[in-house]
Amino acid sequence: MIVTIQHLHTVPTWTTRQGYCHRQARAWFVARGLDWGHFLREGIDEQILLDSGDALAIRLVEHAREVNDGC
Repeated sequence: MIVTIQHLHTVPTWTTRQGYCHRQARAWFVARGLDWGHFLREGIDEQILLDSGDALAIRLVEHAREVNDGC
């Protein structure tokens, strides 16, 4: 499944705000050698996020699956 910027914007967080911060997400991508611009245009395969082992990335994938399943 492809995780998109829309998923990033709508993932529930531990605060009252919705979505993850672009600045930190972009830094996360750069730190892992991933192309932020490509993500914005095309999304990213969920497996890349899962393979990172990062809890926030895993939560983003879970959210994308819930949205795609209509939950």
